[in-house]
Amino acid sequence: MLDKRTQDEKGQLEHKITALFDLLSEIYGTEKLLLKAGKLDILDILESEDIEDQLVALQKIILDHPMLDKVPDEFEDKLKLLKELEDILIDDLAKKSIKEELEEKINKKLELRHQEYIKEIKEEIINEESKDDVVDNPATLKKYIELECLENKGLNVSATNLLRPKSLKEIVGQERGIKALLAKLSSPYPQHIIIHGPPGVGKTTAARLALEIAKERDRTPFGEDANFIEVDATTLRWDPREVTNPLLGSVHDPIYQGAKGKLAQEGIPEPKLGLVTKAHGGVLFIDEIGELDPILQNKLLKVLEDKRVYFDSSYYDPDDENVPQYIKKLFKDGAPADFILVGATTRSPQDLNPALRSRTTSIFFEPLTKDDIIRIIDQAADKLDMKVAKGVAELISEYTIQGRSAVNILIDAYNLALYYQEDKITTKEVLEAVKLSRLVPINKKEASNKSQVGRVLGLGVSGFLGSVLEVEAIAFPASKEGKGSLRFNQTAGSMTKDSIFTAASVIRKVTGKEIGDYDIHVNIIGGGQVDGPSAGSAISVAIISALENIAVRQDIAITGEISLHGKVKPVGGVIEKIYGAYQAGVKEVLIPVDNKVDLEDMKIKVSPVVDIQEILDKMLDG
Repeated sequence: MLDKRTQDEKGQLEHKITALFDLLSEIYGTEKLLLKAGKLDILDILESEDIEDQLVALQKIILDHPMLDKVPDEFEDKLKLLKELEDILIDDLAKKSIKEELEEKINKKLELRHQEYIKEIKEEIINEESKDDVVDNPATLKKYIELECLENKGLNVSATNLLRPKSLKEIVGQERGIKALLAKLSSPYPQHIIIHGPPGVGKTTAARLALEIAKERDRTPFGEDANFIEVDATTLRWDPREVTNPLLGSVHDPIYQGAKGKLAQEGIPEPKLGLVTKAHGGVLFIDEIGELDPILQNKLLKVLEDKRVYFDSSYYDPDDENVPQYIKKLFKDGAPADFILVGATTRSPQDLNPALRSRTTSIFFEPLTKDDIIRIIDQAADKLDMKVAKGVAELISEYTIQGRSAVNILIDAYNLALYYQEDKITTKEVLEAVKLSRLVPINKKEASNKSQVGRVLGLGVSGFLGSVLEVEAIAFPASKEGKGSLRFNQTAGSMTKDSIFTAASVIRKVTGKEIGDYDIHVNIIGGGQVDGPSAGSAISVAIISALENIAVRQDIAITGEISLHGKVKPVGGVIEKIYGAYQAGVKEVLIPVDNKVDLEDMKIKVSPVVDIQEILDKMLDG
């Protein structure tokens, strides 16, 4: 048992220690205090009930010294140590209080003098830049201040910005494309990139986020201040006379353009830097790069090669003493433009400028599936912080395969739910939203489990969007032997005619029948444009089915050119066609063996085929 004096001393020490820890919590906050204790490796003794351990912890935290492991033995010395620590803490607390009070006063003062402060700064800048010319007057300064005041006002963040992905993990359905993008951009030797893919799948956002990740890599050439400069090629306007060129930069000729100010008076041209220079050391992102003017595109390729932009003007005199040094440097050395070009396009690689393709590497973003759209809607609903009824995401996926469009439909439904003062988005609001926007379902289920004579599911592609084509055929014995006719819808494209006549030869070889003895009509339902000869296989199967009166499976789709010898030849857009078949509910897709692809993540069977006989074995029912 401790005697009474010892107990009193212990109680006094515990009281002071507790008071000091309370002061520490007030200064640092509990989380920062624990964080600091962790750095000093004293979390274990911080929770100790032993007074010596607590004194050690106090010393290390307050004095920020990890080696102070000893404390005095005597009671008086311990009190003296606590008093010293208390004085230090009180001094820190007083400084913090004074700092907060000063900051509050400064903020209030700045708020009160906001307009006056802007006016003073503006007048000071004007006086420094132009002592001879009176640029502003009270009326123009008033308008300037009004503009500055408008800058300080704004509505809440738009729903589109709120729902935009904040990390690469939030970009749905593009794992392979993002992996390729990061690999090429975060290398010590990054490559110029063209991202091919459908609209609304996250190409722009992925490029912006990929740069931020690349800047964090150990061997990255990008600095922390590397810029991401974005421009849309469809809205980029430039003058071939180089009067203006926002992309590459241009020379402001004083006489031709009627400039004002000292440079104009002296007849000195001034180069205006373009976006390529602003992107120096970072990324220049050009959306819809396939739409960029061909001449401007070639000029851009020259900048990629030189890593600089050079200026020229008939008004420039290098010997003129009145020319500022920065203008002389720009005309002599050009402006730096060492950046990585990242372009995005909905065009196929073969549709781009060959010179551009030779200087860039292509990566591909995939079309979105119905499952991807559902994930995007669920992710966006969480950010909106509103409940979503069962079936909403599935319903929206019936109207679009673009992530951006899906989010827009959800926003419309969200606004309607708020209008009706409901706390949940239901299918009622979605149906009303799509009705107001005059949308129609796009994922029409063409496939079925019921076989049908003379009907084959072919595959087409437009841009990066695949779709199912209904190819149908019907055959009747001709009125006279050898006098049969072959008809087809001309709107399907000129290549369809060649495909049908090639199919006629193959059919004669397979069935032994003379198609001249039959009246045959081939139709592409909806007048869909057939891109190239890729419907040859589907047309052949449809005619054979009609001639032999054998049903064709309606859960299988096919693409491929057919040769005169019945071989299945490769075609383009196979991956997009497979996605289109998946959207239409097809269970299996037959593709040419030379187009064999690896799509392990798709919930659809892809079977390569060699010839017409293999196709018939798979597609004809019986």
